Amino acid sequence: MASTGSSSSSWSSSNWVMENAATPHVLAVDDNLIDRKLVEKLLRNSSCKVTTAENGPRALEFLGLTDSEQNAMNGRSKVNLVITDYCMPGMTGYELLKKIKESSSMKEVPVVIMSSENIPTRINQCLEEGAQMFMLKPLKQSDVKKLTCQLMN
Repeated sequence: MASTGSSSSSWSSSNWVMENAATPHVLAVDDNLIDRKLVEKLLRNSSCKVTTAENGPRALEFLGLTDSEQNAMNGRSKVNLVITDYCMPGMTGYELLKKIKESSSMKEVPVVIMSSENIPTRINQCLEEGAQMFMLKPLKQSDVKKLTCQLMN
């Protein structure tokens, strides 16, 4: 298979859409500050509302998925998408994906995994566990446009 650039993506087969046509709210999770700021900027350029977290536990806390799900959505905006780095200390993006997909309140929220490493077994594992897409870093504006187009349609 030919590659046309430094970034590519893999999609799962299911389609997903945003429930309302308002500004999509994206939770971006990455332990690397520069990568997190880049993803945040690209998402904001695509008219998304962005909340950032520096690790998996912080993301779970924001989503209300820490000890019990009774906190879920209390005072939190609905998140339309979670985009997370794969390689993070403490909790990988894959582990975060599994926790989100195990949750009754959050399992329908699309999760996108990003990584600088193109490892097919890792990509397939994430897609099989329910990731909507696997994207290679560094992300480009065109990658984020694909995401937001999917959210809006």
